[in-house]
Amino acid sequence: MNIVIENVSYHYGKKVALDSVSLDLTPGINLMLGPNGAGKSTLFLLLTGLLNAKSGLIKVNDFDYQKNRSSIMADMGVVFQQSTLDLDLSVQQNLLYFAALHGISPANALDNITPMLAQLELADRLKDKVRTLNGGHRRRVEIVRALIHQPKVLLLDEPTVGLDIESRALIIKHVRALGDSLGLCVLWATHLMDEVRERDNLIVINQGKINAQGITSQLCKKYNAPDVYQLYRQLTNNCEVM
Repeated sequence: MNIVIENVSYHYGKKVALDSVSLDLTPGINLMLGPNGAGKSTLFLLLTGLLNAKSGLIKVNDFDYQKNRSSIMADMGVVFQQSTLDLDLSVQQNLLYFAALHGISPANALDNITPMLAQLELADRLKDKVRTLNGGHRRRVEIVRALIHQPKVLLLDEPTVGLDIESRALIIKHVRALGDSLGLCVLWATHLMDEVRERDNLIVINQGKINAQGITSQLCKKYNAPDVYQLYRQLTNNCEVM
């Protein structure tokens, strides 16, 4: 599934959050790198229909997003920066409730996610209330939930921020493997430099503008940058990304 964003802008009052943003997102890892406040979360809210663009166009597989929102959203999985799990339900109850919203039976839902539960070390936590889980395990649950309906697009807004080392490593490994094996179109927003890989479709965003887009290794070569950190500094004059 391809997503094309053409000259999309969004303002919060007089504050410009996105300024004529144009992007081409293809199957695989599309990694959006930028500091806090760069416009990453606003773009996610537009892609999930929680905000409407003030100008510009979003197309998914050549279909206008605004005119085909329901069918397009059915093929999207989303993990927001802030957790949206019900803390008083168990892991399984959270997952099955979400599956039911997509018309998936409990049996089929569990079949869809059994391998993921094992890979993310959640198989023995299904009966636990989400409230008892640490932040890393909660985030793993959200990723499983986002994939329970087998979407073609996965949107991840800062999914590893504040997580323990084990959870962060598991999530990065799992999502990248899914992008390779299932051909998912993954948009991964981050401000963490070490999450960028040489073959990612890298998008550098700062102050609501796209400063560059392309394969990481090719961008480094184009701008004569020895690594991603130097590439980012050169493109944005910003040292906030870690």
